Amino acid sequence: MNNSLHKVIAQAEQVILGKSHQIRLALACMLARGHLLIEDLPGVGKTTLAHGLARSLGLQFQRIQFTSDMLPADILGVSVYQRESGEFKFHSGPIFAQMILADEINRATPKTQSALLEAMEEQQVTIEGVTRPLPTPFFVIATQNPTYQAGTFSLPESQLDRFLMRIQLGYPDAQAERGLLSGVERREIVAKLSPQMEAAELLALQQQARKVFISPALLDYVQTILRYTRESSRYLHGLSPRAGLSLLAAARAWALLDGRNAVIPEDVQAVLPGVSSHRLQGVQDMQASNGDKLARELIEAVPIP
Repeated sequence: MNNSLHKVIAQAEQVILGKSHQIRLALACMLARGHLLIEDLPGVGKTTLAHGLARSLGLQFQRIQFTSDMLPADILGVSVYQRESGEFKFHSGPIFAQMILADEINRATPKTQSALLEAMEEQQVTIEGVTRPLPTPFFVIATQNPTYQAGTFSLPESQLDRFLMRIQLGYPDAQAERGLLSGVERREIVAKLSPQMEAAELLALQQQARKVFISPALLDYVQTILRYTRESSRYLHGLSPRAGLSLLAAARAWALLDGRNAVIPEDVQAVLPGVSSHRLQGVQDMQASNGDKLARELIEAVPIP
């Protein structure tokens, strides 16, 4: 593994105890140039993970707290009339940063949620007829409370599909929780984190991840997975071609994190739950929380060629 990546993971593990796999998934998502959705109960470390990664990666960071009365202009920015010059001057919103934490995104209305669509897909925003590019790299980490909780609006499928991965942190194990309860306040640790790489190095690693080799046999395995979800009566809808591309990009990034220049089936299996859990729905049970279970069943159902 790249030495800087190793240091980033080590720092993140100081903040989020006992969640090494989730930290690696989040970093793989970034190396794959994707956006990350973290869905879990309040208080398990979703915001802390995002802030810790931003500081470790040396990225400009902005947190947007989503609420039911938030408007798209609160995210994108607005033009204000200047009496002195007689012209309108654009005041950029918090979206103009390298890493955005969209905190509790499903507490905002669908109209406000949709303000992120163009930014996440095109890395630009169009405001009042003017298209403005966003910084590079650009990465969105959104946190989401379970949809059964009060005051939430379900994310539409088009918005969910913009996220390369969805992960859950879950409760810490007994040893990690003991360290958390007896240790230093997490916010103090995050404030002391130092950047372990620069944006230019992250961009270079993203380019390197895209060059990780994928064999024809590995492509056969991925295509078999996609075809199984489309032909099986277990799923309401099969995985789309975009999901297949996301799966390959994430598998390449996972292989890079393991220090390999070629993808193996175990890389695909490692990232498949994160890539597919928010895209798969069972016919019998429509609850999104069962996406991880469906992904694990998918791994068992499709043999490695």
